[in-house]
Amino acid sequence: MFAGARELVGAGTVSQVLPAGSTVQGAVEALWVAYPALREMRLRFAVNAAYVDGDAVLHDGDELACIPPVGGG
Repeated sequence: MFAGARELVGAGTVSQVLPAGSTVQGAVEALWVAYPALREMRLRFAVNAAYVDGDAVLHDGDELACIPPVGGG
């Protein structure tokens, strides 16, 4: 979890156990159940440091990063 997502969850890292063949979208939906406030954020997702779409399949040991919009200048 990064920035605002970390603040909402209260931790930089959370662990999830998902069924084999789960997708990023499935993991995100499980996070929304555990942390409903995340649903309101416009997050991007990366698996093992590479941006992915929601239909990307997760594998045992993958790291899913939840990245909120970045602002600044």
